[in-house]
Amino acid sequence: MSWLLLLGVASLTSSGIYLLLSRDLLRSVIGLTLLGTAINLVLFTSGRIGPVQPPIVPDGLAALADAANPLPQALVLTAIVIGFALACLALVLAVALREDEGTDRVDALRGTEPGEGEDGKPLPMPMPEDGEAPR
Repeated sequence: MSWLLLLGVASLTSSGIYLLLSRDLLRSVIGLTLLGTAINLVLFTSGRIGPVQPPIVPDGLAALADAANPLPQALVLTAIVIGFALACLALVLAVALREDEGTDRVDALRGTEPGEGEDGKPLPMPMPEDGEAPR
């Protein structure tokens, strides 16, 4: 069982990094989501995986010897919610950027960055003139 989970984490991590380093914006968002899923699996496997007793202590007993640890499960549930919100936000920003710039290629989006000055620092963004929306 642990080898299967290790293989799943390794495949999710490698495919997530591959997609994250892609030059396509949507693939990068999917890669970020896959990396979050791999991290969730690592957290989930840190609490005992397998047929163990639930962490419910009956009245009169101090603690169970072979009970599952509920903390990693709670952390994973929280991380799933945060990861879903992050994926939704990244998708909304990617769609807005694609509509604004007309492309989703990362190389083509380099033109939206400010240039570099003589000292190597980025130039300040130009202020919009009256009546124009800030860009």
